[in-house]
Amino acid sequence: MVLALRYGIDLGTLGRYAEPGVAVEVAREAEAAGWEGLFVWDHLGYVWDAPSADPWVLLAAMAQATGRLRLGTAVTPLPRRRPAVLAGEVATLDRLSGGRVIFGAGIGGVASEFSAFGEPDDAGHRAAMLDEGLDVVTRLWSGERVTHAGRFYRVDGVTMAPLPVQRPRVPVWIGGTVGAARRRAARWDGWIVACDDEQGSMLVPPARISAGAAGIAALRPAGAPFDIAVIGASAGSGGPAPSAYAAAGATWWLEHIHGRRGSPDSMLERVRTGPPR
Repeated sequence: MVLALRYGIDLGTLGRYAEPGVAVEVAREAEAAGWEGLFVWDHLGYVWDAPSADPWVLLAAMAQATGRLRLGTAVTPLPRRRPAVLAGEVATLDRLSGGRVIFGAGIGGVASEFSAFGEPDDAGHRAAMLDEGLDVVTRLWSGERVTHAGRFYRVDGVTMAPLPVQRPRVPVWIGGTVGAARRRAARWDGWIVACDDEQGSMLVPPARISAGAAGIAALRPAGAPFDIAVIGASAGSGGPAPSAYAAAGATWWLEHIHGRRGSPDSMLERVRTGPPR
């Protein structure tokens, strides 16, 4: 059975879109045009000479400028964040937005964003940090007293407050295309897959999403809710790509809006055109 597809924006907050006012304008236009979610990048783009914005400040402004959009990151490299601080940021945003946050997490796709600041950039090391960090963050969101002594993090009997609006927790979606990312996603609430290149051509076919969805389903309880968010580029109303991915198991289509795909005017017009239903 093909589930109804939901539609959102994945905004590359580099360059022009690193300007807060521009990013918030995209959020306003997205909500007015009928999109259901808006996700932002989490990069230290200035490491590779691309102006970049802090995702949590942008999302807080977007929460105040909108009333319906689901809001989140696609995705946050948790290994370069302090889990205790991140848990409070996400909880605060969830309260500010009235429970509209989805937390996208991954190991981080640009090694230089770690190495430039003297942090380990080995992928296996970052993966281990991500797994332990997710445990710390979600336990803090529980409202219970947390004691944790792990390889990377320590918590000595802390109870966080205030808590997120959403219970039992803010949904956690995992980004990545490799098998380890899919297996990690199966332990949480969703899988985010970037399927396009910088020019908007779709590189990951629906068959790969279908295979990934089947692999994830085999690791989860039968019938347990789970989201699969495909990031891609569509031409507008009635385009074929979203429906093909929906048939493959996607539950969200995230329209990729960024500076390399087109001019600011053309990208804003694509947002205003609305979802490709």
